[in-house]
Amino acid sequence: MLKTQPRLSRVRRADATPEVAAIYDRYMKTRGNVPNMFRTMALRPEIFTTMIAHFEAILTTGTLPTKLKELVIVRTSQLNRCEYCLGSHTQIAQRLGWSKEQLDDLANYEFRDDFTPAEKAALCLAEQMTLDANRISDEFFERLREFYDEGEIVELMASIGLFNYFNRFNNALQMEPTKPGQGAE
Repeated sequence: MLKTQPRLSRVRRADATPEVAAIYDRYMKTRGNVPNMFRTMALRPEIFTTMIAHFEAILTTGTLPTKLKELVIVRTSQLNRCEYCLGSHTQIAQRLGWSKEQLDDLANYEFRDDFTPAEKAALCLAEQMTLDANRISDEFFERLREFYDEGEIVELMASIGLFNYFNRFNNALQMEPTKPGQGAE
């Protein structure tokens, strides 16, 4: 059954605080839309503005390539079955150079030759953090250190952790994909 109404309302630009409106304007300019998740989260501007700062810090700073961060974001979103996040981040990952075949077959990354050992370790971290973070072993952290310094491990964990949060937020709200131009009103 198709939903006709979102579970929670969305903040229109005309009703947004000046800080939220400025973020909306930036996303309209760079993306051509304001994601539905953002427009819902803007119901609490203080949460929304700090979430945006956190989101942008994770994805646009640090030393790890965005391409690797998007790979673990896609795997995390697959594990959580978040169609909303997969809808945009699969496209982003493909634009950054991952093939559709690689992304569609991430469940079998261990057996594929087109992922490096470092990429496989990052994907394993995404799986372990998403499925049962309490069981990550010291030995696995030693394996991660073969490829990444401690700051890079934090970057990976922050990317994975953030999208576990986003996936659950969007799944609970049954968030529908954002259309081009949406959020301009």
